[in-house]
Amino acid sequence: MVFLHEGLGSVSMWRDFPQRVADASGCEAIVFSRHGYGKSTPIAEPRGVRYMHDEALTTLPALLDTLGVEAPFLFGHSDGGSIALIHAGGAHRPLAGIIVMAPHVLVEEVSVTSIEQAKVAYKTTDLKNRLGRYHADVDSAFWGWNDIWLHPEFRHWNIEEYLPTIACPVMAIQGEDDEYGTMDQIERIARGARDVDLVKLADCRHSPHKDQPEAVIEAVAGFVTRILDARP
Repeated sequence: MVFLHEGLGSVSMWRDFPQRVADASGCEAIVFSRHGYGKSTPIAEPRGVRYMHDEALTTLPALLDTLGVEAPFLFGHSDGGSIALIHAGGAHRPLAGIIVMAPHVLVEEVSVTSIEQAKVAYKTTDLKNRLGRYHADVDSAFWGWNDIWLHPEFRHWNIEEYLPTIACPVMAIQGEDDEYGTMDQIERIARGARDVDLVKLADCRHSPHKDQPEAVIEAVAGFVTRILDARP
């Protein structure tokens, strides 16, 4: 199972969650910091509108080939969930299944509002110092994410075209109190893709693996078991 972190995430910010999922599901866990995050190389140029497409269709296939990984499960959170969806629908590579947690398939006003608030917090609170514990170049990580999400051209970003061509099962998880997206995100996934399990969690914000870890792990383990038990 390959874990794809959120827009401000990294290997260390997952903490022990991937290991717990691995223990519960029987999958080996592969965890890495994407370009610009954690201890990976900082980004030198501003991200483009299609940066998640690049991650999904170029970077991730190259990584999987380098590691010799075939037909994995993908587990993506937020940006990582969107990358998993694009990869599943557009890379034309076999997957066992994908788990997307608080993903985005389009830009909602609530997303923009919360990202604008994060920009203010980064400038006026200790957010920069807190994120600096996890990223070698915290300014590169933060502004690389924040600037493109607030760019006027990004308002039209939409990946629903990839949903009908996803051949593997999908589990979409969303917190009912997610400050970065509404239930419309995963409901669109259910309407657009062929085999989708929805998990809606009460008392849960944008990071279900932190707010409701036991519920997420139980759901993921059941999802993996269903897929593996159906194999010959």
